[in-house]
Amino acid sequence: MADSMEIDDSLYSRQRYVLGDSAMHQMAQSSVFLSGMGTLGVEIAKNIVLAGVKVVTLHDSRLCDVWDLGTNFFIREEDVQKQKKRVEAVHSRVAELNPYVQVNSSTVALDDITDLSFLLQYQCVVLTETSLNLQKRIDHFCHSQRPPIKFVACDVLGMCSRVFCDFGESFEVWDPTGEEPKELFIQNITQENPGVVMCLDNRMHGLQTGQSVCFREVNGMTELNGTTHQIKVLSPYSFAIGDTSSFQSYLHGGILRTVRVPRTFHFATMEQQLHDPKLLIPDFSKPEVPLQIHTTMMALDLFQEHHSRLPIAGCVQDSEDLLKLVEEVNETLKSKACMNAALVRCVSRCARGCLAPLAAAVGGIASQEVLKALTGKFMPLQQWFYLDALEVVQPLQTLPLEEFASRGDRYDALRVCIGESLLSELHKLRVFMVGCGAIGCEMLKNFALLGVGLARCSGEICITDPDLIEKSNLNRQFLFRPQHIQKPKSITAAAATLDINPELRLEAHLNKVCPATEDAYNDTFYSQLSVVVTALDNVEARRYLDSRCVSNQKALLDSGTMGTKGHTEIIVPNLTESYNSHRDPPEEEIPFCTLKSFPAVIEHTIQWARDKFESAFSHKPSMYNTFWQSHLSTEDVLHVSAGESMDGAFQVIKLLSRRPARWEHCLALARLKFDKYFKRKALQLLHSFPLDTRLKDGTLFWQSPKRPPNPIEFDIKDPLPLPLASSHKVHARARTRTGLCCAKTGLISGPLCVSTMCVPLCVSPACAECLRMSPLVFEKDNDSNGHMDFVEAAATLRARMYAIAPADRLQAKRIAGKIIPAIATATAAVAGLVALELIKVAGAYGFESFKNCFFNLALPVVVLTETAQVKRTRIRDDISFSIWERWSIVGHEDFTLSDFLSAVREKYGIEPTMVVHGVKMLYVPVMPGHSKRLKLTMQKLVKPSANRKYVDLTVSFAPEADGDEDLPGPPIRYHFCNRA
Repeated sequence: MADSMEIDDSLYSRQRYVLGDSAMHQMAQSSVFLSGMGTLGVEIAKNIVLAGVKVVTLHDSRLCDVWDLGTNFFIREEDVQKQKKRVEAVHSRVAELNPYVQVNSSTVALDDITDLSFLLQYQCVVLTETSLNLQKRIDHFCHSQRPPIKFVACDVLGMCSRVFCDFGESFEVWDPTGEEPKELFIQNITQENPGVVMCLDNRMHGLQTGQSVCFREVNGMTELNGTTHQIKVLSPYSFAIGDTSSFQSYLHGGILRTVRVPRTFHFATMEQQLHDPKLLIPDFSKPEVPLQIHTTMMALDLFQEHHSRLPIAGCVQDSEDLLKLVEEVNETLKSKACMNAALVRCVSRCARGCLAPLAAAVGGIASQEVLKALTGKFMPLQQWFYLDALEVVQPLQTLPLEEFASRGDRYDALRVCIGESLLSELHKLRVFMVGCGAIGCEMLKNFALLGVGLARCSGEICITDPDLIEKSNLNRQFLFRPQHIQKPKSITAAAATLDINPELRLEAHLNKVCPATEDAYNDTFYSQLSVVVTALDNVEARRYLDSRCVSNQKALLDSGTMGTKGHTEIIVPNLTESYNSHRDPPEEEIPFCTLKSFPAVIEHTIQWARDKFESAFSHKPSMYNTFWQSHLSTEDVLHVSAGESMDGAFQVIKLLSRRPARWEHCLALARLKFDKYFKRKALQLLHSFPLDTRLKDGTLFWQSPKRPPNPIEFDIKDPLPLPLASSHKVHARARTRTGLCCAKTGLISGPLCVSTMCVPLCVSPACAECLRMSPLVFEKDNDSNGHMDFVEAAATLRARMYAIAPADRLQAKRIAGKIIPAIATATAAVAGLVALELIKVAGAYGFESFKNCFFNLALPVVVLTETAQVKRTRIRDDISFSIWERWSIVGHEDFTLSDFLSAVREKYGIEPTMVVHGVKMLYVPVMPGHSKRLKLTMQKLVKPSANRKYVDLTVSFAPEADGDEDLPGPPIRYHFCNRA
């Protein structure tokens, strides 16, 4: 990509929707120097190489150590045994992540006397594991260059991490947010100072004060067309734009579009920022902590300078020395930090250790800052960011020092932070992870470094994903390589994870977990788990997994990303609400009439084209095949009995009678289809609704958002329809024998009667080949199949017909394929945050320790919040329940429904009134005949399968006052005693 400047869409397609082509081209011409190949450095190397910069030079001079096996996912046991240098060990593994990136290595000394002129060849310098004095020296050098070399410094020390950015005195950002421009239809614009804009149909505009919008197609107040105005939000439905009192009166119509306004950011040097830091606060429940950690980490730098080492875990003298240094540093700050001796002692104890998930989270954030530095896209960090794992480490401070002592294995760095007992709990975890995509790969890396699910401790990780690896996955799913394309994700990811840590017990499946299909995993499987991790996009599957976790009292760790945005949600039995406790607003669907006749924006025309593809190339061929599966020959159709259903026969005969025999027939049918869609449809609409048509209230029918169509005359010289024809050509020639080509032409519709149906069958009985078609599954990422050619051409022609600005192929592909933008930086960050919460789950931490997170790396914003505490539902004053509770009744072979009701009444002190199993009502007193069921056994009513041990029943209870509604209760698990 760097040499040809052509973006490999098959590799970068998901990232292009995040960064855009301009930023991708800038990255492909940029060089980065990255020093320090420890846990944080290798994370950053992975992320920026996957992103596609031109050159990355990896710098390090240390040797591989056993310690590295638990912190660096690219260092192996043989590297330690051979005493390789770290940079030598990781170089080839980083390089194979992306063939378009030149990865160099360097082991030269980098110290206080090094000539820094070699850095002039780089656009960005990134330092990890570097002394503070050297960081200040290199930052000063970078800042003083013209143009400046962008500088990023970051560290992870035990429970603390930091990121610092200096992009020079003046740094211009051409796209601060990265959000797609938003278009809104206008209802009214007042003629006053300031003029107020109302959105059509009282739709919420979602804008913010200070944003700029551009107007077009405004009727009446035409002075606004083509002008840009900064807005002031007045309500969710209106905003002010300035003085419109001298403009003509607004009549109707108009579209506004948000405008990207570049911003300039100013940076101070590290030397200046150390004593007057600008801090991003991630957790507003402890806003004082970032400055406290800033002070403490500066003191750690001084400690290392004085002692040439970090504090020793449990050493009281080191802890007191560090505390004194913190006090000294605090005196140099312009704004003093509130001293926190407990935090300082906590930092001192685990400073020599490392939490790999914390490095993953910070590595994702720091990597995004590097990409900002190279591209000028998104708002940069100004200028410090601190992320801590205080909630992980602080509850462990009372443990004996032996807990944190080194044992000479790969887990020593982690053991220093969390102790041997909690480490053992991680080893024993039994984890079920659904999805092995980008987040799944990152989670597996974290599992490997944490030692989750070790075979020797009876732990296990079970992963499942039915998908095969595609080339586009390689840009984010870092466990996969080109040779893995078309191999199963789960099996390949498992093998790669065992390369990182062969001590794991890892089982890979190809099962799909979805409520619409039979679950391959029963309650016994779920009951043996410790935690479930979701790493997939399917919301319904996540809701289903949540219900299984609630049913079986298991923790669920959920996360997701969209571009630079990410979220985590931690669900813990009896402590938090569940995933199903809240519902996201449903996606707004395009009305059918809008798609069919009144498109207003390019999304409407693309969806219309996508629907035409589905109808012509998938639905109709599938229907055709289904018909001939039940009618084995054409003779069967001719000899149907009177009154026999002939569902689909008319469509089938149309397909059969219009089956093209030659390529010319395909062209002829496509030409007729062109006229139908892009000429006759427009003429028909204009005939039904002439341009001067008015509604009953006197307003024009054709006004925004309705756009009158303009019939298109076919022009052989117009290149636009050609992609449509070429897509027919590809499949007509390849699949003529299967009859697919007749679907590709779209097929001519029209009324057919029974007599005309019989003509093609009587004249020439259809051959077996004619009775088969090959339905297509829309595949957006294969440019050779013609699918996107069809959609793009059809959508663009329809857009032309309605005077809608067309979309480029990239935008059309995103909309038609419903592509979710994705980038490796966000997936790395979100997985690291989830893995930190996994440690808390393993340690059975209290409610206050768990954190949910939302971030947008583009802004950048990171918000950590407490999880939603579980609510209790009151049945009566002395009886309540939560979503996690389940009552239990144990029966026997002759246990009747009456016995069940009595058992509930006696055990829980409340009168049951209704019993439901799934969708089947077992007992509703007001239903006819239900009173007779009281004598029936539970086995006869429920009809359990042979191996079923219990069923969960929904039971309602009698209200406290007559006339009130029945009261809800928790599920009641009825156990078939004889099946235990």
